[in-house]
Amino acid sequence: MKKLILLITLACLSACSTGSDPAPLSQSRSDGLNPVPGSITYRGQPRTKLNKSPIGSGFSHEFYNSAGDRVVERYVIRADRSLAIVSRRIINLPDDADRPD
Repeated sequence: MKKLILLITLACLSACSTGSDPAPLSQSRSDGLNPVPGSITYRGQPRTKLNKSPIGSGFSHEFYNSAGDRVVERYVIRADRSLAIVSRRIINLPDDADRPD
């Protein structure tokens, strides 16, 4: 029964879009999303391993992309202590011209 609920949940979430540019989601791999400039794993895995963090635990990382949009990535620590990007949200910020005075 738990597997059925998980399967239905994953099917529903796979149809979701996180922003106006779905390209990062279409580049997903079985071991996580592909890193983009600003990602912790963009130039490879970090040299320091998270030895004290439990396997399977996660954390968020926020940065701004080249378009000035805020990006929030969620990472999970794998069994080999490497990091996998499991989700990415792109938050489109309004331009200064669009803001009310």
